[in-house]
Amino acid sequence: MFLDWWLTLSMLLGGLLLLMVLGMPVAFAFFTVNAIGAFVFLGGIYGIEQLVINTTSALTSFTLVPIAMFMIMGEVMFRSGIANDVMDSLDKWFGKLRGRLAFMAVGGGVLFSTLTGNSMGSVALLGSSLVPEMEKRGYKKPMTLGPILGSAGLAIMIPPSALAVVLGVIAELSIGRLLIAIIVPGLLMAVLYAAYIYIRCTIEPDIAPTFDVPHTPMKEKLSSTVINIFPVGIIVFAVVGFIFLGIATPTEAAASGAVATILLAAIKRRLTIRSFSSSMFESSLISVMILLIVAAAIAFSQLLAFTGVTYGLMDAVLSLPFSPKWIVMSMVLSIVVLGMFMGPLPIMLITLPIFVPVVIQFGFDPLWFAVLFLIAIETGSTSPPLGAGLFVMRAVAPKGTTMGQIYSAAVPFLICDFVALGLIFFFPEIVTWPVSLMFD
Repeated sequence: MFLDWWLTLSMLLGGLLLLMVLGMPVAFAFFTVNAIGAFVFLGGIYGIEQLVINTTSALTSFTLVPIAMFMIMGEVMFRSGIANDVMDSLDKWFGKLRGRLAFMAVGGGVLFSTLTGNSMGSVALLGSSLVPEMEKRGYKKPMTLGPILGSAGLAIMIPPSALAVVLGVIAELSIGRLLIAIIVPGLLMAVLYAAYIYIRCTIEPDIAPTFDVPHTPMKEKLSSTVINIFPVGIIVFAVVGFIFLGIATPTEAAASGAVATILLAAIKRRLTIRSFSSSMFESSLISVMILLIVAAAIAFSQLLAFTGVTYGLMDAVLSLPFSPKWIVMSMVLSIVVLGMFMGPLPIMLITLPIFVPVVIQFGFDPLWFAVLFLIAIETGSTSPPLGAGLFVMRAVAPKGTTMGQIYSAAVPFLICDFVALGLIFFFPEIVTWPVSLMFD
């Protein structure tokens, strides 16, 4: 049974959105639509059996293993206190720098990318730990809330990033190349945030008053760096460096990073039986949840392809009387809008099977689009008035903080996000150049 592609797409997306509005979990909503769609459009029970076989085959791929390994890395770092050690060491270097706590928020966003893998987790973690201390030191709202909302987006832009792996699997991209491709854009965003903080604090000194901190001798700074920061740098290199140099596949590199993290926790005598078992249990729960969603996404992509929706939509988009680059720009902006209402995974499930074939047909590098996609999702999650990150911040912010204050604090960092999007959109070399240097 084949209908016009637009009617088939309307039925699939309409049913999906209806189930989500009714409160069904995202993965199960997709599975339900996939099963019904396969039965109706692909020949009854045979269609469902074929969809199950294809999905099972895709899920048994080693390309998905990094997801579990990255989750283990983050959980062990968090539960063993390694992350707190790094923050303490960074704090020693900032000294009396004006806006030092705001810079710490940006540094924390980069660091906690290995712990949470999503912006909501980073907002909650940094908001509950740093905002009270900032307010206690006399920081104004724009410099307490804003840096945390902005830097939370770095959670999926700095490897290791489980969400980038999920995107790579759904979009059928090279995981290793994608992890390398997001490095420079992630650092670019961090630099833009830091530059804004420095300029704002210079122009308005009262927004982030300086305060006395104990003097830390250079010897102590260096020893703290060697003991706390250097080992974590080695772990990150064990993942990203091995992939870049062609020493290991993404799966092998992720496994080496997980082993290195566990060894570091053991060397520091922080790896208790309780912390290790908790890390394994929590990382397993998150990994299973993500794999369920990936399975749903793979099945949905195949359903769209088998029913002709993908090709019909591609032909319709290619026939539009607009420049291909502006069509891609409209896709990116639509992702920003969706980011206000939905989490990253549902957006990936719905849009990637539709957008990526169009981008490839236009002749653009899908890695370039994938990076734009990730930034757009995080931009949407902190965009007024409905970005989910704003409401997470409201939940963890000190009593009396209004949504208006959160909105105004988020705007300058959203501008930084759009600047990053613009630079990457018009200068794809920011993404493609590091990838071209890889040792395959």
